[in-house]
Amino acid sequence: MSSRRPRALGALVALVALFTAGYLASYLLPTVVGRLSASLGLRPAQAGMVGSILLLGSASAGFTLAARVERVGPRRVARLGLAAMVVGYGTASATELLPLVVAGAVVGGFGSGTATAVAASGIAGRPDPQRGSTLGLLSVSVTAGALYLTLPRLGGGHALPFLAIAGVAVLVAPATRWLPGPRRGALDAAPQGVSAGPDARPLPARPAGLALAGSIVFWSMAQNALWGVSGRIGVTRAGLSEVALGLVFAVALGAGLAGVLAAGALGSRLGRAVPIGGGTALIAACVLLSSAAAGPVSFAAGEILWNAVYPVVLSYLLGLAASLDARGRWAVLVGSASSLGVACGPATGSLLSEAAGYPGMGLTLCVVLLAAGLPMTAVARHVSGRPLVPGSIRRRGGAPAAFLAATTSAPPSLLPQIGAPEQPVTPIRVPSRGRRLAQSAFRLARPNSRS
Repeated sequence: MSSRRPRALGALVALVALFTAGYLASYLLPTVVGRLSASLGLRPAQAGMVGSILLLGSASAGFTLAARVERVGPRRVARLGLAAMVVGYGTASATELLPLVVAGAVVGGFGSGTATAVAASGIAGRPDPQRGSTLGLLSVSVTAGALYLTLPRLGGGHALPFLAIAGVAVLVAPATRWLPGPRRGALDAAPQGVSAGPDARPLPARPAGLALAGSIVFWSMAQNALWGVSGRIGVTRAGLSEVALGLVFAVALGAGLAGVLAAGALGSRLGRAVPIGGGTALIAACVLLSSAAAGPVSFAAGEILWNAVYPVVLSYLLGLAASLDARGRWAVLVGSASSLGVACGPATGSLLSEAAGYPGMGLTLCVVLLAAGLPMTAVARHVSGRPLVPGSIRRRGGAPAAFLAATTSAPPSLLPQIGAPEQPVTPIRVPSRGRRLAQSAFRLARPNSRS
């Protein structure tokens, strides 16, 4: 027992570190896109397309590995992902040839998505997945904020952001020794006729999961469309220098830290529907404010308030996805859907800003955010109240109870349905006299049962 606690703590540290490495590329997207445009002579739409290609590689990794992390082994998958990040981002930073930069961004993005998939599936399997997601968002916000303060003082060019992401991958690699290897023992322990493989069981709560994954694509796309062009808005409309812009982004990410801490302290007191629905409406208002900003004050206010609310809503969304499946498959798929929306963001923001201007872009994104927030809030209301999901029977009743639930011939109406709220258990106080009568009756009945 004494060795389990350090190992569990080490696994949590490894998952948070992988979460940080995987999400860092999307957090640094404004400076990556801006520096690609400046150093390689790309138009804003072309630079945004390179950022979208990077994040598409990240999303494709999540969709590919959603049900395979447990079978291959989290440790092995994480190390492969970190190696791809080092090779890909290192290649992109070492050259100015656009095809090699794009190829390196794709490989590095696939590695980022792989690290995120391992982190998401591991956090979903923990007793409190929302706390793990909160710690991950806290860590990546601190790291990105420090880089926004540091990178402008180290010089220009597109190499520095890519090198920073690759360097974080190198620093995270030693922590993967705390992750487990392939879990094949569960297959051998399963009774005959019952498949316990990670890929064999169908996804639970499929309508809720699909609604959440589909809506989070547009939710992430709308926000990252603004995030991808925020640097240009700050320079061209707000009149900020690169150093001042980096300071605004660092303060905004610091506000994100406060938001993450507030989400961790708030926990489930308000449920999930109120933070997700109300937070999305507030984010939509911040998008309008930032995109229409004509000076540094309004721009900074919109960016700071937006980044304070965004991680709060995201932590509840990740916790909601983790609650749908204890094996973490919905957590990975919803995270990959979010990465897909993030990937479409830079190109969407560039095209909308060129076609309708920054205020018109902000109005369009506000409408998209409000439309995406409705189904996400509905899913949060539907599955609130600690739903019964696969794994809850196994955790509460042990392996025999899980196999009994899978093979029993009882009518479906008598079995706990996936997504159904748990019934409250009321303790019954039995008087001592009643206990003695029950024991006497049990002793009298035992001989008859043997005959």
